[in-house]
Amino acid sequence: MSHDPTLEPAERWLAHDPDPATRAELQRLLDAARAGDAEARADLHERFSGPLEFGTAGLRGLLGAGESRMNRAVARRTTAGLAAYLLDIFGNEARTSGVAIGYDARRLSREMAEDTARVFISAGIPAYLATALCPTPITAFAVQHLGTIAGVMVTASHNPPAYNGYKVYWGNGAQIIPPHDTGIAAAIHAAPPADEIPCAPVDEARARGDLRDFPPTLERAYLDAIRALSPRKDGDRTLPIVYTPLHGVGDRLVHQALAEAGFTRVVSVPEQAAPDGAFATVSFPNPEEKGALDLALALAQREEAPLLLASDPDVDRLAAAVRRADGTYQQLTGNQVGTLLGHYLLTAPSTASGEDRLVIATCVSSPQLGAIARALGVRYEETLTGFKWIANRALDLERDTGARFVFGYEEALGYCAGTVVRDKDGISAAVLLAELAAVLRAEGLTLLDALDRIARTYGLFVSAQRNFTFPGTEGMALIDAAMDRLRRKPPRVIADVPVAAHVDVLEGLRVRSDGTQESLTLPSSNVLIYELEGGSRVIARPSGTEPKIKFYLDVREPVAEGEPLAEAEARARARMEALGTAFCGLAGMG
Repeated sequence: MSHDPTLEPAERWLAHDPDPATRAELQRLLDAARAGDAEARADLHERFSGPLEFGTAGLRGLLGAGESRMNRAVARRTTAGLAAYLLDIFGNEARTSGVAIGYDARRLSREMAEDTARVFISAGIPAYLATALCPTPITAFAVQHLGTIAGVMVTASHNPPAYNGYKVYWGNGAQIIPPHDTGIAAAIHAAPPADEIPCAPVDEARARGDLRDFPPTLERAYLDAIRALSPRKDGDRTLPIVYTPLHGVGDRLVHQALAEAGFTRVVSVPEQAAPDGAFATVSFPNPEEKGALDLALALAQREEAPLLLASDPDVDRLAAAVRRADGTYQQLTGNQVGTLLGHYLLTAPSTASGEDRLVIATCVSSPQLGAIARALGVRYEETLTGFKWIANRALDLERDTGARFVFGYEEALGYCAGTVVRDKDGISAAVLLAELAAVLRAEGLTLLDALDRIARTYGLFVSAQRNFTFPGTEGMALIDAAMDRLRRKPPRVIADVPVAAHVDVLEGLRVRSDGTQESLTLPSSNVLIYELEGGSRVIARPSGTEPKIKFYLDVREPVAEGEPLAEAEARARARMEALGTAFCGLAGMG
């Protein structure tokens, strides 16, 4: 058979893959491609279209053989690069402080976590490894609690079952941000083939003390720390709660945290309680996805539970639904939960102090938390999309101003209270939201009533998205053209509402309607924000991972005294529709 140069990348990878399972998988594809199977050839082309890109979120991709997939070979090369980078930056401090490594229930998570530990140890960096399946917040907490120089969590969070990933924490407990992402990526690129990377034997590493277990006191320290976040100890804690971990690793610790907070009637969805990397009852284990909470809602109906809580598989996100008076359930948005938690933590008697307090949201989250913070005299900032930006900005402001970080959130169901975990944490969020529901229940109220009161006090905020997908190079050109059109000629009016200021995050400028300019603290990013008179706004942002452009719409609507909230909501949604239609036209997406 003649030599086929198009198969050379796969052949080279096969020669160095240390995992028998992915070697066999790749060998089958190569054999089929050599026999003329066009589908196998196309599959190989996709698997070797370039290495998975390491960024501020680490790595995430489909499981399988090849450089463009998540597998043990990729995990080893990634760890070799990360170890080299840490040694270059920290030297002996890396050799003494070590790294913390956790893993969830996804396929190959444990194996990749163990490989990660072995590569670190061979590079001279001790490793603390979780002894069992581990929520992401525990790994993030371990970095701070154990004083390690970095952390790794092997998880694909809420992605479909075929995915896995590799998330990196810096020594401050937060996810990495530039320039560390590019420095680590360059070190990974320079790493040798996977089978040439030394991997210390587990038994020998443990005998030498280089491989260390997460200490048995770690979870206890975490649970004590999140319990201390609770501003109130009262309320009706007999509140019935239905919970689902969506086949992830949250059931045990969420139950324990709620029980220690006094919640005695918490029932899990039995079909989804045990960790299961195959996610037997959900094709997409994201609580925001249609159908993901069907089993939980059915159980809540049977139990007549006032509150439903759901976490994603690695327990860093939290979703919630509330029973209405008619017995149906309303699933809360991430913005609504963020508003409820932020308002609660800022106004509870034990935390409503006059000190310099700080709350942060991402720029695509609802402006409502900012309105609340300003009314209460609390420092408020917005960051780029992604919790890494919230955590690192909080650290900067704490250091530079002495402010106390109280709360941060992003609309994609991520919440962080205080400084226990420098990342989103679905466990502490579950306890705090249940606590707020219990306090309200003692007053004969629900979380929906609390949202009503917040809207009447600070204004009603309604949020929505309009997304447009344009595949291929032509699609990317259309997206670029839309952003360029908006950037070159910023609109002065959108749907008859004057633009008070336009913000170009790429240029780092806010330009007010009178022409005055202000520099931004946000890192440069291809995001355009139009702040409208009256507190509404429109945001344009191309996706960083898909051929998609996203428009975020936020409408602020005053609520008259005594006016039914439904009337104000109807007005807001009508304005939202007009804003969306007008802005899509301005962007050329009409």
